[in-house]
Amino acid sequence: MTVHFIGAGPGAADLITLRGRDLIAACPVCLYAGSLVPEALLAHCPPDARIVNTAPLSLDEIMAEISAAHRAGHDVARLHSGDLSVWSAMGEQLRRLRAADIPYDVTPGVPAFAASAAALGTELTLPGVAQSLVLTRTSGRASTMPDDETLENFAATGATLAIHLSVHVLDDVVARLTPRYGAECPVAVVWRASWPDQRIVRATLGSVIDATGGERGRTALILVGHALGSKEFDESCLYAGDYDRRFRPVGTEPRFPEGTE
Repeated sequence: MTVHFIGAGPGAADLITLRGRDLIAACPVCLYAGSLVPEALLAHCPPDARIVNTAPLSLDEIMAEISAAHRAGHDVARLHSGDLSVWSAMGEQLRRLRAADIPYDVTPGVPAFAASAAALGTELTLPGVAQSLVLTRTSGRASTMPDDETLENFAATGATLAIHLSVHVLDDVVARLTPRYGAECPVAVVWRASWPDQRIVRATLGSVIDATGGERGRTALILVGHALGSKEFDESCLYAGDYDRRFRPVGTEPRFPEGTE
């Protein structure tokens, strides 16, 4: 018996890995975060599967479902939205599974920031503009931010910021970032990336409050940085004709002569 933690992706039912889909189809028990995971994914479950929406359950109740499956010898598909490596509350479940000696594995999923960048049709790291992406959030009721993990500190790097779980405090985000990035810095707010009702607002730090028209909602990502929509950036050397690389030796004395490893 194994608990398979599966990243269910950002919303579109077909943005799930083949591994994740196949694990869902093989598990007689499926626990899914119904507030964020599309019900269309449940179509992959076996016809007689036990399907439980964990949105109204406590951690103790979730673990009780897993323990019951463990006693019955039934594999569990545990679906979380996006990717499980950030803000998934997987860590506390894994701690309990280790204590109970219940096997588990993790299958990654498409994260919201990747789906948002795809919807925008942009690269978040452009040569000469930004080469780092910071995934962060503001403090909330469920989790507070460590003292040094502030928007101001991240802004000091000039990196592209992907700010999760914070659209409800957009005014505060703008006020804290404008001194470093400037009022003309591009911003994009993406609601429900990849869902049928996805909505995008492109603006600047100086105009995004008005551009959103007071809309806040819940499942939205704020992207901030000069790489968004930038037309003035360097080209990567990777595909330059005179760039000597292992798979395309260039010059009379290439670093990696053809035929070498």
